[in-house]
Amino acid sequence: MLRERGLWVGSGIILGLVSLAFALLYLGANIDPPGHLRDLPVGLVNADKGGTVGGKSVRMGDEVTDKIATTPTDGKISWQRVDRARADELLAQGKLYGALVVPENFTASVAGLSAPGGQRPIRPVLTVLTNQSAGSLGSSMASQASQKAAHAASSALGRHLTRAAAGQPAASAAERLLLADPVSVQVGDGHPLGSNSGMGLTAFYYALVLVVSGMLGANVLHSQVDAALGYGHSDLGPWRRQRPLVAASRAHTFAAAATLMLGLSLMMGSLIMGAAVGILGMDAAHLPQLWLLSVCAVAAVGVGALALLAAFGTPGMLLVTMVFIAMAVPSAGATTPVEALPGFYRGLAEFEPLRQITGGVRSILYFDAQGAAGLSRAWVMTGVALAGGLGFGFGATWFYDRRGLHRRPRAVQPAAEPVPSA
Repeated sequence: MLRERGLWVGSGIILGLVSLAFALLYLGANIDPPGHLRDLPVGLVNADKGGTVGGKSVRMGDEVTDKIATTPTDGKISWQRVDRARADELLAQGKLYGALVVPENFTASVAGLSAPGGQRPIRPVLTVLTNQSAGSLGSSMASQASQKAAHAASSALGRHLTRAAAGQPAASAAERLLLADPVSVQVGDGHPLGSNSGMGLTAFYYALVLVVSGMLGANVLHSQVDAALGYGHSDLGPWRRQRPLVAASRAHTFAAAATLMLGLSLMMGSLIMGAAVGILGMDAAHLPQLWLLSVCAVAAVGVGALALLAAFGTPGMLLVTMVFIAMAVPSAGATTPVEALPGFYRGLAEFEPLRQITGGVRSILYFDAQGAAGLSRAWVMTGVALAGGLGFGFGATWFYDRRGLHRRPRAVQPAAEPVPSA
């Protein structure tokens, strides 16, 4: 058998293509996130109330935020100019990866730096808010951009203060250093998470467990139903069992497997949530919604995988792996934000199940189950996936049945035994 060229060539082509596809899909999404970064949403908050400097009423917060918003970023950062209340709302919905906040007393603090004598001046502060719940890498990118903008604003303000202080009595070295870089940049958490939230990654891994469970469940049920109907055999160690053949159409076979998947998804979703929350102690609220989404996600993925297996047979498992894992994980927006993915993956993120399920789980775990935070889209896309899987599965199997492409195995003729030589 090993001397057959077709076995080597056929297997080599299949395995080579799978390996190549996985390498291109996985690494292609994550090799250069900064280079592919486009329109990362970051809040820009100006809460400065202004003050009087040199007899004039000024609002230095306006100057700082105007400068930041108009500084070119090559399209990488999308500054969202909002007030503090709106920024907190968007951070709590995962729609901002971070924010840069100019406080109320910014102008007064800056004016105090150049005031002659008197009390010790209060150093102006710009606050950078992070949001790990929206994604740790995206939050890190937003934090870097905000800190860079804040330090640039401090340097520009320092040059202005240094020129203004030129006609005043000589300042000490410490005072000159303070005037050159007057602003203190502080980093804070814009939407704190619990200690058992995996730094914002539990939603992704939980969703991944749901998807993988649906895939594996479909593979198991596909084999189990085939064995029960006599179209396949079941092996347990050295023992093989082959049941009598039951004449069943392809559509009936798919219906049986899909019904089992829908029923058993209740158990699978319950056990997954029980293990994550009850045994491992994952931070979670809104448990009824989490349970319902878990069950429906497993069912939708499982039915979709069964449809591919029913339509394509043995190659269907490779297609299932490509659709639900190879193309889904890189485009899920969990490790690398969607805004930092190449265009191809951004397109995948619009419909890939893992992306939608992750958004729904993230909304439940981190964002108080708000529909605007991804939960509404998750429910809509899960429903579409389930309906699409059922429609495709029944459509393909009905077509095969109508064309007479039944699954009844042909009788296998035993190989002729060699005739002994005289």
